[in-house]
Amino acid sequence: MPVRPTIVVVSGPPATGKTTLAHRLARELGCPAIVRDEIKQGMVMNAAAHRAGGDDPLNVPALHAFFDTLGVLLRAGVTVVAEAAYQDRIWRPGLEPLTGLADLRIIRCTAPTHTITERMTDRADSDPHRAAHDDRRLLTGLSTGAYRPEEFVDISLAAPTLLVDTSDGYRPGTAEIAAFARGR
Repeated sequence: MPVRPTIVVVSGPPATGKTTLAHRLARELGCPAIVRDEIKQGMVMNAAAHRAGGDDPLNVPALHAFFDTLGVLLRAGVTVVAEAAYQDRIWRPGLEPLTGLADLRIIRCTAPTHTITERMTDRADSDPHRAAHDDRRLLTGLSTGAYRPEEFVDISLAAPTLLVDTSDGYRPGTAEIAAFARGR
């Protein structure tokens, strides 16, 4: 009897180290990492125009491509690491249908606001592809108080969840995170 695949969700506010952890964890587990921002960036490369931010017309197609890709892989029996900065209102309706296909494990990344601000500034200044993801608007929100990472709404589905502090490496460490993802 085949074992059900697992969907390991790496969630948390922007610039909390989700993408880096998702790729590292996928390599450790030997499975693909499906990253929402990478899907959207691929769309931006081929779009005549886009608007970074919540009103970007590519956000909805990127959301559908993300969850559709997860569904295809899980139906094929592939364990996946899924990463996005979605909050509960987006994650929950996208994940609920997938829980019939796979075991769900949630990793919630966290870092102090000053670390988030430094990371967001660094990537906005050094990665031209980040323009598609609205880091500058979020930085302005951080400085004015309009955006508060501590108000991020976690995934509310009943599933094993691990909080990972990414402020300086990973706490708990990579081996413990991988063991959690494997269900051990």
